[in-house]
Amino acid sequence: MAETFIHPLAVVEKGAELGAGVRIGPFCHVSAEAVLGDGVELISHATILGATTLGARCQVHPTAVLGGAPQNYKHKGGPTVLTIGEGCIIREGVTAHRGTDTSRGRTTIGDNCMLMAYTHVAHDCDVGSNVTMANYACLSGHVTIGDHVIISGYAAVHQFVRIGHHAFLAGYAAVVGDLIPYGMAMGDRAKLRGLNVIGMKRAGMARSELMQVRRAYRMLFSEDRPLAENIELVRREFPDSAAVRDILDFMAGRERKYFVLPARGRSLDEDDDPGGD
Repeated sequence: MAETFIHPLAVVEKGAELGAGVRIGPFCHVSAEAVLGDGVELISHATILGATTLGARCQVHPTAVLGGAPQNYKHKGGPTVLTIGEGCIIREGVTAHRGTDTSRGRTTIGDNCMLMAYTHVAHDCDVGSNVTMANYACLSGHVTIGDHVIISGYAAVHQFVRIGHHAFLAGYAAVVGDLIPYGMAMGDRAKLRGLNVIGMKRAGMARSELMQVRRAYRMLFSEDRPLAENIELVRREFPDSAAVRDILDFMAGRERKYFVLPARGRSLDEDDDPGGD
């Protein structure tokens, strides 16, 4: 691995920990509490504040600001952290804030994430691995994002919302409720528009399992019965499907029971699924 390089026009405060092969370009600022893993590259004009950790091989583009104080009136100025995993690409103008000292105290982003230009990850968020956030997508505080989620441009997620793994948010989606794993949400306020079938196929899901999930989805959101009854019906009908069980466990995961649902009266037939074959 190449030697660590710090451009003479960069500012790296005493105490910052730099791994092997780190490259810091002109006009970057790295705080004393920052930790940069092996092979991290700050291209130029990047700012790393506070107790921020970047995993190995992350690349940060110009004008990104990582580790700023949380935008939360409850924060009292105590020590909090931002932790970003390995292999992430942080594009121009991205902001990600540390946690709040009156809450979980940390913001986390997993491995191999792509945060495109001008996206925002707020305080106390927990973002999984292999997540893609397209330009101007925004997460409010305390949001949880599962692995392999795709968040399209200008989409916004309300605070404390959970997005299940392999879900898809369409452009300009305004998400104010929890979105099930594999779900596809569109609109303002976002409605459930079927399953992210393309993402399920890319994840290697067998066709037989995929078809079970689609049948379970239609039963789960049928308007013939209350949602609570549908959940129990689906649990009995598909006892051997790990993917279906995953969705049901997500829906039972906490007391908060506000979910992104299909629009009332909308057909749940297979041909109505925009992610279908």
